[in-house]
Parts: sequence; C-alpha cells; structure tokens
Amino acid sequence: MELRRFLSSRTALMRASQVRELLKWIGRDVISLGGGIPDPSSFPARDLREILDDILSSRPEVALQYAPTEGVDELREELARFMGRRGIKASADNVVVTAGSQEALELLARILIDKGDVVFMENPTYLGAIQAFRIYEPRMLGVPLDGEGMRVDVLEGKLKRARAQGLRVKAIYVIPTCQNPTGISLSGDRRKRLLELAEEYDFLVVEDDPYSYFVFEGASPPPLKSLDTSGRVIYLSTASKVLAPGLRVGWLVAEEELLDKVVTAKQAVTLQTSTLSQFVLLEALRRGVVERQLPRLRKIYRSKRDAMLEALDEYMPDGVKWTRPSGGMFVWLEVPEALDMSALLYRALRRYKVAYVPGTAFHVEGGGHNTARLSYSYPPVEAIREAIRRLASLISDSLRAPQGAS
Repeated sequence: MELRRFLSSRTALMRASQVRELLKWIGRDVISLGGGIPDPSSFPARDLREILDDILSSRPEVALQYAPTEGVDELREELARFMGRRGIKASADNVVVTAGSQEALELLARILIDKGDVVFMENPTYLGAIQAFRIYEPRMLGVPLDGEGMRVDVLEGKLKRARAQGLRVKAIYVIPTCQNPTGISLSGDRRKRLLELAEEYDFLVVEDDPYSYFVFEGASPPPLKSLDTSGRVIYLSTASKVLAPGLRVGWLVAEEELLDKVVTAKQAVTLQTSTLSQFVLLEALRRGVVERQLPRLRKIYRSKRDAMLEALDEYMPDGVKWTRPSGGMFVWLEVPEALDMSALLYRALRRYKVAYVPGTAFHVEGGGHNTARLSYSYPPVEAIREAIRRLASLISDSLRAPQGAS
C-alpha cells in the first residue's frame, strides 16, 4: 500500500536536519565536529542526582503530576530573577516554559507567520529556525554578517525595498551573541540600530540566546531584550547548554498578549513541558548550581576553542578562512570556491573519519557551498586537533584532485 499519498502538501516543505543525521556517527571511529553537543564531563550529575532525590522524596505528588501549560509558577518566578541579573526586566507573567528553545521557535512560527510574510534572518543562521519557520511559508530573507555581526546597513536597505514593494515584514530572527553557526557577536552600536529599525519599520525581534552564558573575553554583551523599551523583543533561552540538554527545558519571554497565544498553541503541541524537568531546573537555580556551572563551562569551552583555532592555524592550507569566536561553541569555515563541502561530506565520513555540517544548511537563500560549521564543544582537546588535521588533509587533497575522486 502506498501510504505516501495520504501525506499533506505541507510535508513537502519539511527538511531533515543534517545535524541530527550526523549524530548517528557519534560513537563510531568518526570524530564529530558536527552538532553543538555539550561536553558530557560538564554535566553536574552529582548535583542533579541530589536534586532528584530531594524532589522525589519531598514532593513527588507535584513533580510527577501535570503542570500548567505556561510552566510551574515557582520556576517562572525563578527564571524572571535569573534573567533580571542579566538586565532583562520580566515578571513570571512574561515567561512561558518550553521543551527547549526549539519548541519556542515552532510555537512562535505557528502564532506569528502567515504565508508570504517577510521574516529576516542572519545569513547564515541556525538551521533549526529555518526548519521551524519554513513550513509556515514565509518569505525568508537573509542578511549577511561581518566581524561585527549582522550588517544592519544591508538590513535597512532590504527593509526599504520590502516597504516599497508592499511586503509585510513580520519579524527578524537573530542570535546576537556568539551566533550559531559563526560564533560572531553583534556589536553594541548595531544592537541599538537594530532596535531603532524595528521601531521605524514596525516588526518584531526574536532573540535566541543560548550561548551568551559563556563569552570567553570580556563581559557578555547586553541582551537585546534588556534594551527593549516597547515590548518588541521576544527572548528565548535554554538550560540545554548551561545544565543538560536531556532535561529539554527552555523558556520564552514576551508581552502577555503574545504569550496568551503561545500558551494556546503549546496546548495543542506538547500540552506542557516535563514537570519533573522543570522542578530540577528550579532547584538547580535556587541552589546555585547553574551559577557555579557558568565559569566552569567558560573554562572548558575556551580551552577547546583555543585548541581548534591553534590546529586551524597549524594545519589548514592557504586559501582557507575561519572565524575567531569570542564564545559559544562554533567556528565557521570558508574554503576556496572550487570546493563543495556538501559533496565532500561523505568522503570526510568514510575515508577521513571526521564529521562537520556543510554550510548550505544554514543559508536561507541558497549559497554557502564552500562553507562549513565546526563545533568544538563535544570532542576532547586532542581529538579536536586530530579532527582538524584530518579535515585539512581532506581539503588539501580535494584541492589537488577532481571533486569526484574517491
């Protein structure tokens, strides 16, 4: 029986995540620079075990029960305090707890995007956001980046053209600090200008902020939400990088009139975020586990970033360029135009035993064939050095041989 004929037309817009596909190679003899997977040694397992024991001993009747769709009230209050220390003024009523920030992207796309709406995105940008938005059929337009982040001057030009064409600009999606996939942070002046443009052209700003907790040099830049004076910025963050991704807890901060629709949408998607995971995060915040994690994480990932940059300097052939991130988990690689990093991936996995994510996955308007995202978060330092050596060999060999050679 041909079951495919029953599928909706919407499924044609779905794309498998290359990152999720690459996760299948973890545990083989391939060194993966693919997914932004936290270092397992960073998980505070002892603290979490104590928290779980306490929760299940003292209030199992609550922690194992259904919870409100918007989240456990105590956690929402604690998250508001946690964000307050980062300059974000919010009350519990402005917070919805989600199953990671990926669910928050899906919920926002569901309530905000009509077919044909213009959504601006950094180019390249997080491929999970592209996946979440695409199915609602917006017109996704990319804005290039340089060393100071998104080119807001280019954005302004595109906004003017969109207005002249009568297009409806609904939102811009940005990762302003330690951006995924490039590791670049948006400069202070550009943050202010972006918010000015949002006011002038009347659109929303969706700020995704998973990586600002570990900026390696200097202070973390202020979140866009902390500069927001009109409620235009919708802020997303997650416990996946600072505690453990297996908890699947994130949060969304916005004005109440938007959150009402987010909650209604969530009722149809997941009903609620895991109650037990919410109580674990609540206690991790109350007991200072998260705050103790942050300097530890910065130390771990800084040493790994340094190892990757040193190996790139040592092994990469002439003509290859890369970013030098001030934090986060990623380096963005650009090889000579003659190479196609998507076409090379199978050879990288099979012959060179190294994985990366081809850059085309992160581009909203095509392009990026000669780019790749490298993550330094998961492998040990020596494995990072070896992976870069192997990748450099792949690139060097490919520059000397036809692309189809095996």
